[in-house]
Amino acid sequence: MAALEYGDLVLLWSPKKGDSYLVRLTEGANQSTHLGHMKHDDLVSLSYGDPVSTSTGQGFFILKPSIGDYMRRIRRQTQIVFPKEAGYILLHLSIFPGATVVECGSGSGSLTVLLANMVGTGGRVVSYDRRPDFSALAKANCERWGVEDRVEFKVRDIEDGFDETGADAVFLDVQAPEEYLSQVRRTLAPGRQLGLIVPTTNQLVKLIPALEAESFVNIEILEIFMRRYKATAARLRPEDVMVGHTGFLAFATLVRGRGTIETDG
Repeated sequence: MAALEYGDLVLLWSPKKGDSYLVRLTEGANQSTHLGHMKHDDLVSLSYGDPVSTSTGQGFFILKPSIGDYMRRIRRQTQIVFPKEAGYILLHLSIFPGATVVECGSGSGSLTVLLANMVGTGGRVVSYDRRPDFSALAKANCERWGVEDRVEFKVRDIEDGFDETGADAVFLDVQAPEEYLSQVRRTLAPGRQLGLIVPTTNQLVKLIPALEAESFVNIEILEIFMRRYKATAARLRPEDVMVGHTGFLAFATLVRGRGTIETDG
């Protein structure tokens, strides 16, 4: 395997406590840990998977970070879409290489990074946010992961609509999504999925009838909980703390002429 270079992103993982550090290798820099420090200059001659020792002789492994590792540690000013929801979002929206995806609510860019990673070099993500500081942070986080060339950031309110038409998927992370469904309907290709995330049931109560009124069908509402286990054979058991409610996910499919078919409601 090729040796690491300055600019590479690495995950330094301690087998002693399971602690880890996401680091961009920089000439002359040091990485401090509670087990000692490491010089970046000493790491560039190594490869992913190699062991390395700190200044106090404590061992770490150099791992190649996953996109989930990056999302969990992303620089943030807002609540983010967590990996436990993000994977389900990708599956439900059928994100594929070459897709055009429109999102509103760039936030810190955790989902933006994942979407851009999945659409590939032939795809496109258009990310709207009305706050310039959020849009700038999301852009910086995309640059750090190396997918900024696939994302177009637009700083404005979507009240007047999106610029795009025929999108393969749309995702909303906004306070009152029911107010923007007509704009989504003009942007999303018929038969394709809209995804949303909201923190409270009060928002869902407003959202469901609004979706039905705008010719969205096959509405699904869910939340995802995640419980990790201690990976020790002698005492395999759940971790003391689990990741519970971080948001409600909603999905719906856009159709033409909903009113021509009767439903049971």
